[in-house]
Amino acid sequence: MSTDTSTYKFNHSMIRIKDPKKSVEYYEFLGMKQVNKYDFPDNKFSLYFMAYDSPKAVSHGNHWSDREGILEMTHNYGSENDPNFKITNGNSEPGKGFGHTCISVDNLQAACQRIEDAGYKFQKKLSDGRMRHIAFALDPDGYWVEIIGQNSTEKTEGIKETNPETYRFNHTMIRVKDAEKSLRFYQKTMGMELVRTNENPDNGFNLYFLAYPSSAASIPKETANGVNPRAFREGLLELTWNYGTEKDESFKYHDGNSEPQGFGHIAVTVDDLDAACSRFEEQKVSWKKRLTDGRMKNVAFVLDPDGYWIEVVQNEKLKKRSEL
Repeated sequence: MSTDTSTYKFNHSMIRIKDPKKSVEYYEFLGMKQVNKYDFPDNKFSLYFMAYDSPKAVSHGNHWSDREGILEMTHNYGSENDPNFKITNGNSEPGKGFGHTCISVDNLQAACQRIEDAGYKFQKKLSDGRMRHIAFALDPDGYWVEIIGQNSTEKTEGIKETNPETYRFNHTMIRVKDAEKSLRFYQKTMGMELVRTNENPDNGFNLYFLAYPSSAASIPKETANGVNPRAFREGLLELTWNYGTEKDESFKYHDGNSEPQGFGHIAVTVDDLDAACSRFEEQKVSWKKRLTDGRMKNVAFVLDPDGYWIEVVQNEKLKKRSEL
């Protein structure tokens, strides 16, 4: 029984939502399609899996477990009718931890204008502040969706058309307390590779971008973008480290699964679920749920150094696993 971490995929990121009709409509407007759905009426919740799946998409036609760049949305029945129900988007206290998801687009100015014309709100428009090459749109629950260009803004200036079929679900960002510990964990334990570091000493933070080797190998050092060689990819994890947090013993980020709730977890699909979990056991990980815990024997949850949940599931293309 063996496992090869180079075959792993950063499959999805999970967020809780209030109204599935509004959320599905929003992400469909951004070009995504529903690639899977699970209903659990006895437990009163449903799971919606959204991803880019046009013929131009990275994982077009793939089984949901053999993909990167999926957004899982969890809907608890009745929340859409509760005027007091509200999620935390992870960017304010209490509940700060998760930061945003990110899509990359063909023509940045045109894509942002299309979103604005549709009546959707922004946390930051392209014209706001000094950073004119990124924007942050707001989804129906107030989650931040970063929008970056696959081409330089100079190249796309004046272009009025945009094709959502070419968009990518590029990355998910979480804040980490101790960069050294988190980088060691995601590289040594989870098998990811560090593909880019963005140091910002004047502002007191660094950004680290990680990906699995299958994705990392195709990330060029430079592209036509000039500043963003990762923009054409999916399945990246961005770690944001604010200097000094590692020295504060009382400092802690919110994992999103206790109140106030919002973000839930990230997920990795693996070649052999039993072997992968045995390897994680050998690595002495902290578990939220082992395979043997509870009734669901086809899923495990590992905890990262900040307590974020990492779901581990079988990639069905690589191995069929009968439920125990």
